[in-house]
Amino acid sequence: MLSGTVAWLADRPDLSASSWAAGTAVILASLLTEIAISLGRKEFGLDLIAALAMGGALLLGEYLTGSIVALMYTGGQALEDFAQRRARRELTALLNRVPRIAARYADGQLQEVSVEELKPGDRILVRRGEVVPVDGNVMDGVAVLDEAALTGEALPVRRRSGEPVTSGTTNAGDAFEMLAANSASDSTYAAIVRLVEEARAAKAPMVRLADRYALVFLTITLLLAGGAWAESGEAIRALAVLVVATPCPLILAVPVAIVSGVSRCAAKGVLVKGGGALEMLARVKTVILDKTGTITDGRARLIEVKSRTDLDPLEVLRLAASLDQGSHHVIARALVAAARERGLRLAAPSGSREEAGSGVTGRIDGHEIAVGGWDFVSARIEETAFSREIREWIRRDGTVSVLAAKDGILAGAFLLADEVRPEAGSVLRRLREAGVDRIVLATGDRTELAESLQSFLGLDSVVAELKPEDKTRIVEAERSAGPVMMVGDGVNDAPALAAADVGVAMGARGAAASSEAADVVILVDRLDRLVSAISIAHRSRSIALQSVYMGMGLSVAGMFAAAFGYLTPVQGALLQEAIDVVAILNALRALGNPKRGWRKTTQLPHAELIQLEAEHRALMDVVDELRHTTERIQNLPKTEVRKELADLDALLRRRLLPHERQDDEELYPRLRSRAATPDALAGMSRAHMEIQRQVHSLTSLRKALGAHGPSPAQRYEIQRLLHGLEAITRLHFAQEQEIYRLLEDEQ
Repeated sequence: MLSGTVAWLADRPDLSASSWAAGTAVILASLLTEIAISLGRKEFGLDLIAALAMGGALLLGEYLTGSIVALMYTGGQALEDFAQRRARRELTALLNRVPRIAARYADGQLQEVSVEELKPGDRILVRRGEVVPVDGNVMDGVAVLDEAALTGEALPVRRRSGEPVTSGTTNAGDAFEMLAANSASDSTYAAIVRLVEEARAAKAPMVRLADRYALVFLTITLLLAGGAWAESGEAIRALAVLVVATPCPLILAVPVAIVSGVSRCAAKGVLVKGGGALEMLARVKTVILDKTGTITDGRARLIEVKSRTDLDPLEVLRLAASLDQGSHHVIARALVAAARERGLRLAAPSGSREEAGSGVTGRIDGHEIAVGGWDFVSARIEETAFSREIREWIRRDGTVSVLAAKDGILAGAFLLADEVRPEAGSVLRRLREAGVDRIVLATGDRTELAESLQSFLGLDSVVAELKPEDKTRIVEAERSAGPVMMVGDGVNDAPALAAADVGVAMGARGAAASSEAADVVILVDRLDRLVSAISIAHRSRSIALQSVYMGMGLSVAGMFAAAFGYLTPVQGALLQEAIDVVAILNALRALGNPKRGWRKTTQLPHAELIQLEAEHRALMDVVDELRHTTERIQNLPKTEVRKELADLDALLRRRLLPHERQDDEELYPRLRSRAATPDALAGMSRAHMEIQRQVHSLTSLRKALGAHGPSPAQRYEIQRLLHGLEAITRLHFAQEQEIYRLLEDEQ
């Protein structure tokens, strides 16, 4: 093209024609070869129209036209390659970070070995800036890890001795030693890389939309070109129609938009295995959700503590968690985590003895401590009125109880439960807004536990006590209403994930089998990212169709203009080139983030979200103290109630009220200013006022106590007030967390 243009400017039309013809012939030969290969695979595409346009140009001596069509075709391919690389940036980044070499200790010496040589039990040194090569556990000290490549989390996380580390994370702190738990091929990062490779290789059905209608479009094009030739007697008009008909918007714009959507999902921590899965996300009408690990957090969490009146509940928790540090039982780890969240300093146990699955005994700070279930602890304590009370107290559905004894006497008990994710209600509401007609809970748990979730989550149906094959049958049964999505995290969910139109695995802590079977893997432990992926899928599909309709509409208009003689072949080729560029640039909009509405503009930086959630966790011991004080004053002598309430009042004014004032005076105004909506978060500010009012009421009731303590009526009023303050504060924290996560998720 360039050499022909230079010859034409030099007034050498013979050389320019030869150069344009030669360039066109080379591209045409290559294109015909590709078409022949495609036909051999029984694939019929619209590239045939481009071949007819180039061949017609050569036959009619329209060498410049042929050269422009050839340039348009090759330029379009180059633009598609660029757009695909741009769109796959996040996916490719994962593959580029695969570690190749690891530092392993062998015979007391540090050796550099290939990661493929690592095996479970190897002691590995991970230096600052290196990628963790395999899954394992920290051996000594603290590891500071950057998990952004896997989860999208911006802030480094700390992993203490004995805690797990995941392959693919980067050491953001000092060098640390770890013990390998898996080989490289069985580790988390290798599984993610395999998923990424699948995502890169997969092709969306909509990407071949052009091929699907190729025969119809080709027939229309040939009829219009032939009609123009027959009516006018000018073959040049038929060539002009063929040139304008080259369907590059359909061939190029669709894959660009779809892969852009896959890339945006990857940036959100959602790995979509190709465009087909992304398209199906946009068409889902029924969502089937597993319970444990999907609707619920999937981990036992401390929800309530009850201790003897002469013991501080936090002290009982500290003793139990100190002893449980040496246990690997999931409930023991949950107690240790709860103690650390409350800032308790754990002591080192001595003489620990564990009966697998039952309990642990040992000494803490010179006291004989026993921690375990009712049968284990009751065999080691004296029966008291408190132990009889606890025996009744722990009988609650959906909870696990742990008892703690101190020096042969029951000290207290803990209730743990797998709680519903804080974002679950918001996710279900937003799923319906995204076009989902039916939401079903499918679980292997007992019917009464599943139905308790339906009572407040607004599910359309609940099916409980299922086996893995039963979930697959549920998927098949629900398919009559439209495409079905299955969301789960366990090995037992894998068959249903594979059977669904689109399977979504909670891959942050879920089983590898579910991630392998699924079409979409959520790498962050956040259910709300599912809604983000669906929103991205809707937008990507919409933009792809916009590009198709806009590009093809302009092409059809140009074809008619060419048929009636208003466009020469050269003009038609230039017009089609402009249409291609517009369609592909429009498709690249799928990489961006629309800014609509106040939720879209009121963005909360991820670092700020982490800080706000940490502040709430740090205040949970204050909220717990409201309940503990309520229970204690029920049995305290009247003279001691005044001091108990004074201590609680001081605690609330020292820690809770300053936090609420800071939110109302600093955080909320900042969010309102970004939203340009003065009434945003007004309901949350009203909750702050109510919390402050009730603390003031507590102070007034405390000061109104007589010299001999509270009367029965005053004691009842104080307990009623404290119960209400605890409930309002817990609800307010949950509402704030849901709002904050929603704002952060819309970035």
